[in-house]
Amino acid sequence: MVLVRRETSDAEESVSVQHSSLDPILCAHLLRRVDEKLIELLHSLQASEWEAQTVAPRWKVCDVAAHLLDTVLRKLSLVRDGWFVENVKPASSQDVVALVNRLNEEGVRVYRRLSPPVLIEMMKLACEQSAGFHESLDPFAAAAFGVSWAGETTSLNWFDTARELTERWHHQQQIRLATNRPGIMTPELYHPVLDCFLRGLPYLYRNTEAPVETVLLVEVAGECGGQWFLSRVSERWELVKEPTADPAAQVTIPQEIAWRVFTKGIDRDSARAQIQIQGDPRLANLVPELTAIVA
Repeated sequence: MVLVRRETSDAEESVSVQHSSLDPILCAHLLRRVDEKLIELLHSLQASEWEAQTVAPRWKVCDVAAHLLDTVLRKLSLVRDGWFVENVKPASSQDVVALVNRLNEEGVRVYRRLSPPVLIEMMKLACEQSAGFHESLDPFAAAAFGVSWAGETTSLNWFDTARELTERWHHQQQIRLATNRPGIMTPELYHPVLDCFLRGLPYLYRNTEAPVETVLLVEVAGECGGQWFLSRVSERWELVKEPTADPAAQVTIPQEIAWRVFTKGIDRDSARAQIQIQGDPRLANLVPELTAIVA
């Protein structure tokens, strides 16, 4: 994750609340829980496991840990403290991706040099301050940065905090997967992550035409999952609590791979082999393309 302010043109829509009638994801208190599990996990790793390859092709475990430290420190500096070292104004989504990749690479290069004991101690301090900061925010005030993968140029704090939870959760899960550690797929911690990921569906389908009241059902199968209904409402798609028509298509994704599908952690062919599709394939086949990370 990276946080940048993007200049937008008058022609661009500034979205403050995405197209959804679902309840906000109030999860600031969960950041502390997830990070406590991260510290426990890092303490448990053997020296050789820090060099284990993760599902992120360019990152080993030590790189993912370095990234988690870098991003939480970067956000505290930028958002809490207003400390902007670079005057960067990306003008397009391509500019944002390029900036994200550069800053992530720079951060990993620096913090992977730390020994595990030093990194863990720094992580404890950073996570404690980050949790306190997010807990202090008014969830319905405007966030400093929009959730770009959901099509928002302006977001509310609750959505930005939920985005933060997905980052902390899925990168930790990458380490757990690489080191054969038990995952953190519990309803308390994983369901809000999935809920946040799937808030990107209206933006993903923005150019998909369908008759009004067409419904797509996306189900994540497992105790942590659930059902999300995407409905065509007038000129746009919205996530709705209760559909007004039977689904024209249904996509069912096992919870074991759902987080990997939405974070580029599994190749598309392998994912599609485990995903069940019913009904209109034109509608259903786009779901695995949902990417809930910037880069």
